[in-house]
Amino acid sequence: MRNPVFDIDNWREIGTTLARNKTRTFLTAFGIFWGTAMLAMLWGGAAGLKGMLMRNFDGFATNMGAILPSRTSISYKGYNKGMIIRLNQTDLEMIRQKVDKIEALSGIVLNVVTVGYGSKSKQGVNAQGVEEDFFNIQLPEVYKGRLFNTADVNSMKKSVLLGKNLADEIFGQEDPLGKFISLNGIYFQVIGVIGQKSEAQIGAKLDDSVIMPEKVMRGAFGMGTNIDFIVFTGRQGHDPDDIKPDMMRIFRLNHPIHPDDDQAVRMMNIAEQFRMVDNVFIGVSLLALFVGAGTLIAGIIGVGNIMWIIVKERTQEIGIRRAIGAKPRDIIVQVLSEGLVLTAVAGIAGIVFATLVLFVVDKATYDPVTGSAHFLFSLTAALWIMFIFLFLGTIAGLIPSIKAMKIKPIEAMRDK
Repeated sequence: MRNPVFDIDNWREIGTTLARNKTRTFLTAFGIFWGTAMLAMLWGGAAGLKGMLMRNFDGFATNMGAILPSRTSISYKGYNKGMIIRLNQTDLEMIRQKVDKIEALSGIVLNVVTVGYGSKSKQGVNAQGVEEDFFNIQLPEVYKGRLFNTADVNSMKKSVLLGKNLADEIFGQEDPLGKFISLNGIYFQVIGVIGQKSEAQIGAKLDDSVIMPEKVMRGAFGMGTNIDFIVFTGRQGHDPDDIKPDMMRIFRLNHPIHPDDDQAVRMMNIAEQFRMVDNVFIGVSLLALFVGAGTLIAGIIGVGNIMWIIVKERTQEIGIRRAIGAKPRDIIVQVLSEGLVLTAVAGIAGIVFATLVLFVVDKATYDPVTGSAHFLFSLTAALWIMFIFLFLGTIAGLIPSIKAMKIKPIEAMRDK
């Protein structure tokens, strides 16, 4: 027996058989095409939607937590409930010394200033005082210059970073690096221009703010030792929720907080938000696979149906082949080949179509700062889809092909 893959007559026969009823073949092929395309688009689309959502947190550490001041909910040591607990430098230093589960830690001080340069000025600008570790917790986009370093902090040098939007508004086309700006009448030197990689923010948005070392800000503006809030990341294997009890012990040592009062200090667990996003998109991915698989199975059922019809229409032809010596294997291979060719051609077309659609969507949602949302699927995923489709197509065509093999020549001659 000649190998059917290299048998040109076999390929001609497959083409002739499928072309006998063009409408039926087209509709079956379209079912396969659409099933493959839907599965691929849902698969790649779910990944892209997750990428778009995660871009809102781009630049943030995934195991980040934030401590914010709040009000007491229980009276304690002569203080009425409802008293505001203000974080301070002592809290920060004790956390740094006694809590070993923390990877990065930064206190943040906020202020509102008037920015002046030459004849230009802008009022109501947010100023943030942060520590060096802040940039390990929220990684900014550095457009020009550099971030401040330990030498800048130790020397108490009045150095600032400008948000990109603010720098464009104050300096226009002029390069701001090395220039001196006035903040409430105090002069600072610009060492860098930065911006956020996402829409989420800690305090004020970096693009519209002035950022400087928190020690420099407290010293320059006489802000004392209070801190507006604290951000941190846990070490490998430690969730922010695991660290909160250790921090609360320190806050209770430094502030009149009742041992049972968990409302006096608020903690935001950003790591929990990341987990929620992951869990949501696990569900979305499963739903996408379920819908896509349903569409795919509908196409495969169409292949099985057309194979049944083809076998029924060709009963006499198959009987004649058996009568002149065709082996059962030859009949099975012929029928299976027709189903597999239809499945392969329509399936590849569906994957190509889905790839083009996802490529267009990916380009349309491209962000110059955060990049692509990844509305794409890998070559491995495409090969898996084709493998599953061909496997199911083989199963769908196997039963009709076995029926064809069992056709007896005498019975086939009598068939009308």
